[in-house]
Amino acid sequence: MMDDVNRRSLIKGMVPAVLSLPVVHETAASGMDPEAKPKYSIKFAVVGLDHYHIMSMTAAMQRGGGELVSVYSNNPKALADFHKRFGDVKVAGSEDEILNDQSIKLVAAAPIPDQRATLGIRVMAHGKDYLTDKPGIINLEELADVRKAIKETGRIFAIMYSERLEVKAAVKAGELVKAGAIGRVVQTVNLAPHQINQPGSDARPDWFWDVARYGGILCDIGSHQADQFVYYTGSTVADVTASQVANVNHPDKPHFQDFGDMLLHGNGGAGYVRVDWFTPDGLGVWGDGRLFILGTEGYMELRKYADIGGRKGGNHLLIVDHKQTRYMDCSDVVLPFGLQFIGDIVNRTHVAQDQEQALLATELVLKAQKQARDLVLSKS
Repeated sequence: MMDDVNRRSLIKGMVPAVLSLPVVHETAASGMDPEAKPKYSIKFAVVGLDHYHIMSMTAAMQRGGGELVSVYSNNPKALADFHKRFGDVKVAGSEDEILNDQSIKLVAAAPIPDQRATLGIRVMAHGKDYLTDKPGIINLEELADVRKAIKETGRIFAIMYSERLEVKAAVKAGELVKAGAIGRVVQTVNLAPHQINQPGSDARPDWFWDVARYGGILCDIGSHQADQFVYYTGSTVADVTASQVANVNHPDKPHFQDFGDMLLHGNGGAGYVRVDWFTPDGLGVWGDGRLFILGTEGYMELRKYADIGGRKGGNHLLIVDHKQTRYMDCSDVVLPFGLQFIGDIVNRTHVAQDQEQALLATELVLKAQKQARDLVLSKS
């Protein structure tokens, strides 16, 4: 048996060889034409501006051919910021004004999380499709109600899992997985640190600190990662192996969770997720999000928003297979969600987002949140 000294000597001798392995650098592009114009056009409205994800959601719908006709919110500052971004959009006098406008085919929404599912059900009951910020649903009872409403109305209840749908490296990873670039996917590992407040930003609203309103850290942040697990593994059936949550560093906010993780298993693979609110200011961006995809014939790593190894910007993808190691700059990849989703509304399809997979990802985080062990760390 090799002793520790010999093992260390062997590893030390291997380091230069490992570091000298050739890496092929390339700029990745998607199969979509970056100059392609929307094929379809619909009218859409926005309800609820409590989370600024609504800005990128609205922009995605406009890129896809959506015509923004009105907005409703009772948050004056958010309305002012929305108008700065999207111009002099008509402000509706009430939510009902939008729901009763038969020309509007889609409502995009980002109210406080505990209002999102019930709003979506009302939207679908009025014959419109719905796109909500994550988490779109914060308990299992709401999930059952949403599934019932989808069945009864035939409308779409979409959830903007932006860490996959609006991240270029994640889009490219999906193309590579579907092309068999790393064989059959075995496991996904998601590390998703977040920053509480970026320097110079406004303080978080009261609801942000209340698990009853945002659903808990696994339900909230973890929904992105559950979506990626379901999508990249291709799982149609999945469940939670184990989960835990904690409030490690915010004793003044007793209803907040700043750490969580979960183990997932499905008929397409396994998954591990870690989420937290501990990104330090020195990183320079809101989180060092990583995704590792293990396959039978290779593996990938995505450094979504930053590369602490030195490369500038985000959307970095590294892939290793039996032939070589490649680095892909994914900054030129075209984001397809907007075009595909507007097409889905017109054609009654589910190209942009599979309805069952979107709700399966939600079901996983709701179960994980409900059964999570409360982790108490020693202060010593």
